[in-house]
Amino acid sequence: MIAYGFSEYGGPETESLLDLPIAEPGSGQILVAVHAAGVNPADWKVRAGNRKDTVQITLPAVLGREVSGTVVGAGSGVAEFSVGDEVFGATASGYGGYAQYTVLNASSTAHKPDSVSWAAAATLPVAAGTAYDSLRGLALVSGNTLLVLGAGGGVGSSVLQLARADDIDVLAVASPGKREWIESLGAEFVAAGPDYVHSLSRPVHGIVDLVGGDTLRAAASNVHSGTPIVSVADPTLAARWGGSGAQRDRTTAAFTRLADLVTNGVLRPRIDHVFPLDRAGEALALVENGHALGKVVVEVR
Repeated sequence: MIAYGFSEYGGPETESLLDLPIAEPGSGQILVAVHAAGVNPADWKVRAGNRKDTVQITLPAVLGREVSGTVVGAGSGVAEFSVGDEVFGATASGYGGYAQYTVLNASSTAHKPDSVSWAAAATLPVAAGTAYDSLRGLALVSGNTLLVLGAGGGVGSSVLQLARADDIDVLAVASPGKREWIESLGAEFVAAGPDYVHSLSRPVHGIVDLVGGDTLRAAASNVHSGTPIVSVADPTLAARWGGSGAQRDRTTAAFTRLADLVTNGVLRPRIDHVFPLDRAGEALALVENGHALGKVVVEVR
């Protein structure tokens, strides 16, 4: 099969198309013919070696962690999925999504509803799932105010939609070019910059951080002591103020719930860029350079 990945840790120069054997699914696993793969900042961070302690790989490694596709094979112990089923999910450890075929754990796979496109389904396990789990960790209630740092990307825009659906007010920090998109989702736009905290119109009851660094420091240092923080970008830094990372729920039940939110119109994944597999490097570069608005997807078939 053809896949796209990297041969060693480093920059984009380590990436290339790969010719690899099609894997055999193990016990509790399924083999999927990939239709689409979501592109996320975590992908380039894995390639750069920033996730060595948490993501185990064997070089050369295939990039990508979320896909939609059709089941073409199953290992022992799989009863809930059959050949021909349309599914989406998170790739199993050691497997990537920018590929013609990949392996998923059945326990981290859900059936794709007919009303959800292949591209949209491929954005749910990582981006939308991280947003859902981050909000679940904060446990805010109707009428609370949420501060989202880095609100214009795939995770951030999902946080905005899910929070507004729960009647949570949102202050969304992002670059000026994303203002129209953010306001269309019902959030109050706050321009990113060194003094953005002085633009906050009201106290906040929780923070979702997708940026880290000085942006998170400024927020954590200026909110009420004890304000809960979930940081996707920098959990270690968030811990200084009692925060944590997002506790991910990568189960069939969780992914099915996300698909239902799309079907019911609560969650509308925005997909602005779709690249074929042989241009996956361009897709990842768009995300790595921070220019993506909404989601970027690699379309395989």
